[in-house]
Amino acid sequence: MATPISIGLDRRTRVSLSMQIYGSIRDAIESGQLTAGARLPSWSDLATQLGVSRGTVRAAYERLIDEQFAVGLGAAGTRVAARPVQAPSKWSPEAPPLPNLFNDFNTAPLVFQMGVPAQDAFPFKLWSRIQARAARRAAAAPVAYPDPRGDPDLRQEIAAYLAVSRGIRCSPSQVFVTNGFSGALNLAIRGLQVEGKHAWMEEPGFPLTRTALRLAGMTVAGVPVDADGLDIDVGKRIAPKAALAVVTPGQHAPFGMTMSLARRLALLDWAEQQRAWIIEDDYLGELQLKGRAAPALASLDQHGRVLHIGTFSKTISPALRLGFLVVPPVMASAFGDIAACLAPAPAAAVQHAVTEFMHDGHHLRHLRRMKRLYAARQDALVRCLGSLGSEFINVHAAAGMTVVAALPPSVSDIDVAARARTFGLAPVPLSPWYTRKPAVQGLLLGVTNVNERTLTANCSRLLEIVRGRH
Repeated sequence: MATPISIGLDRRTRVSLSMQIYGSIRDAIESGQLTAGARLPSWSDLATQLGVSRGTVRAAYERLIDEQFAVGLGAAGTRVAARPVQAPSKWSPEAPPLPNLFNDFNTAPLVFQMGVPAQDAFPFKLWSRIQARAARRAAAAPVAYPDPRGDPDLRQEIAAYLAVSRGIRCSPSQVFVTNGFSGALNLAIRGLQVEGKHAWMEEPGFPLTRTALRLAGMTVAGVPVDADGLDIDVGKRIAPKAALAVVTPGQHAPFGMTMSLARRLALLDWAEQQRAWIIEDDYLGELQLKGRAAPALASLDQHGRVLHIGTFSKTISPALRLGFLVVPPVMASAFGDIAACLAPAPAAAVQHAVTEFMHDGHHLRHLRRMKRLYAARQDALVRCLGSLGSEFINVHAAAGMTVVAALPPSVSDIDVAARARTFGLAPVPLSPWYTRKPAVQGLLLGVTNVNERTLTANCSRLLEIVRGRH
């Protein structure tokens, strides 16, 4: 005997009658109202019941059979297929990934926010024209698979830029265009095949990098830094079998010191003796606000142990999601295979735009302007905090494009940062950059988007929050 089915049809909608019948029966099966083995009405019986043609019902049944919701048994009729009943979905408000590192996405930068360039100083008109030309060029390109390693012209521009600004002599074949820093780090980990091994990382160090290494199954040892950068001797002692070291030798993140030449040579010597690898995170490139940037660590590498990562996030915009990885020459072919299979370069249009931006000299001119602007804003922030004076917050260092402010151990930097968000301020807590406990309490204050007209008011508000008055 056929199982009775209640189906309501709406003849005013654009959805066909056969689709409405199919949808009603499918919903009944997925909800468990129609159980496995239940016999559906015959085409003619259901057609008579609904006042439609037999062909309409037949089309609905045939789709149910094609999608394995029902089984056609000939003279035995059409029956519900045996399949698991889906539990009702429980939806919850969407939370951003890594909420301790990122706040809202796709929003304008807030005061004191780290890791983003100046919103008010970006050459929007010039960039818009360049992007429009790049989009037209990409649209007119042949319908073919692009080079997964990155556009050859962009790789050529990056290689030339690195030779001039970072002292790295490499060929375009060693350069891989990636989806930002994360894409470059992923490509490096896969290419080096270090998943599941031990790694050195600076203490304190960028939490996203530490999380990425752990997601790759690596055991991360926090190696302390001092005025000369990573302490190689301590690293050898606490993790003697490490296969990888991830460092920021140009400007340590977040304290800003440059790794000394003696430490650089010691690190390279360790890597060669241990047959280990070094990933150089050159997160600020040549954006050295005081003096000239030291050459990259990779420029000293004589044995092919260093992989160099850079991005355009700080120099142009993080919205590009564009970075690059430079590998030793002998690794270029193997990394090309990995890029083709697992980590191809981003879309062509954005690569064309950055290529033109670099080739026509806009990139270097923009960097020079930003250095002067950021240095002035950093000095203004240091002066402002100093003039307000407080036992609750003290300037520890002017580092990179931030100011590091120390807090008393009794004040939670995570709590301060959360409360500051409600007032449109986005300081970054320092404690998550440490693995050891108790972690140092402090705030990382980005200087790129501070406004000197409102700086005193913003600093005063931040001090009130630290004092617990907000």
